[in-house]
Amino acid sequence: MNTDQFIKLLAEKGISLTSIQVEQYETYYRLLVEWNEKMNLTAITDKEDVYLKHFFDSITAGFYFNFNQELKVCDVGAGAGFPSIPIKIAFPKIHVTIVDSLNKRIHFLENLAEKLQLKDVQFVHDRAETFGQSKEHREAYDVVTARAVARMSVLSELCLPLVKVGGTFIAMKGASGSEELQAGKKAISLLGGAVEDSFAFSLPFEESERNIFLVRKEKTTPKKYPRKPGTPNRSPIE
Repeated sequence: MNTDQFIKLLAEKGISLTSIQVEQYETYYRLLVEWNEKMNLTAITDKEDVYLKHFFDSITAGFYFNFNQELKVCDVGAGAGFPSIPIKIAFPKIHVTIVDSLNKRIHFLENLAEKLQLKDVQFVHDRAETFGQSKEHREAYDVVTARAVARMSVLSELCLPLVKVGGTFIAMKGASGSEELQAGKKAISLLGGAVEDSFAFSLPFEESERNIFLVRKEKTTPKKYPRKPGTPNRSPIE
């Protein structure tokens, strides 16, 4: 996917980019490749692949959820900023908090936000399990996103405690998404969520399968969740 195709396909979905936004994605790509030489941010460095598999893929969440409003968004385990930074560039009104367990990635994101002149972004070096138990962040967000971080049962325990009642957890998954969703339904319910909608589609050009799940937070998450760091992964709710 070249830059022109990226702009055109987003426009077809009602997302019109300004010249400033287009330049922000260009700068994002350049910094991603530059920093990737010093640390492991991504295995994908070809420009057309980054635009398709990172930028466009991240923004697909905006095809199914309205980000064009003032929202407090938390991105769990965003790595090099996916999906929240591409979404933030496309929808500047949102306020983004990224939590990541690796400090080197936080340094990259801080530098990125400065170079892109992004406002209303903050980056927190923490484990999602600890972050989800902090009074400041627990049930404080309108939207929590996660892309390819862990299987659905584990991801729900990391993300749903951060979503305010009435808010939405957006899980972005690959081809195994529907099986993961079935396996994670007990965890979702226990943690106060209910699946509101699901969308299956293929990425353009390469046709790889994607799934996006919108989970509505219907009631408060029990205080014991998330459990201690590492526990959700070792013994997921089943």
